[in-house]
Amino acid sequence: MPEVIFNGPAGRLEGRFHHAKARGAPIAIVLHPHPQFGGTMNNQIVYNMYYAFAERGFSVLRFNFRGVGRSQGSFDHGSGELSDAAAALDWAQTISPEARACWIAGFSFGAWIGMQLLMRRPEIEGFISIAPPATLYDFSFLAPCPSSGLFVHGDKDRVAPMKEVTALIEKLKTQKGIAIEHAVINGANHFFENCVDPLIAEVGAYLDRRLNNPTRNATPTRTERVQALPAPKRGDEA
Repeated sequence: MPEVIFNGPAGRLEGRFHHAKARGAPIAIVLHPHPQFGGTMNNQIVYNMYYAFAERGFSVLRFNFRGVGRSQGSFDHGSGELSDAAAALDWAQTISPEARACWIAGFSFGAWIGMQLLMRRPEIEGFISIAPPATLYDFSFLAPCPSSGLFVHGDKDRVAPMKEVTALIEKLKTQKGIAIEHAVINGANHFFENCVDPLIAEVGAYLDRRLNNPTRNATPTRTERVQALPAPKRGDEA
């Protein structure tokens, strides 16, 4: 899990990059929650999704948006962060020019940024959108959604209520040629407190279906990784 620094539109961006050994391995970019509410690339959900991709043969990058950690710049209300995500994908493609596919994944604010990047980059063929805040941000740009993917949210989410998120997903499901899957984690709030393991299990199972992987051991749980995970700061899951 080497540290990396790459150039972004507002200066240097800090990340962690796993470079897959297999030639032509797919790329995945994982985006963190809202920077002004403590979101960083070390958020536990971002961290676990990073490893879910890595364990399935992806070259995967997670990074801090501008103004977070050692990333230069300052918060730009989404526009600049979208440019950061595009720069991250550009960098990953430079490191892995033979990658056969690209995926995008994001949590909350990161899900909103990720879906916008999906609309702008036709090489992205799959997505995972965790707790997309459909009541806080406009997702009408997904018309139509160009790639198949997975939405996951908790049935106790008060930030992104189930009714609004479900309405968005049902609209996307009507598009021909696109398969949208939807998983609900029972008892989970917006931050998936005490529900990270079932969330990551859903993500892993979806990836295995899309990748046609044979039955495999479950993705290691958050508890099994806790020694390697930096302790999040207060609010890091926002």
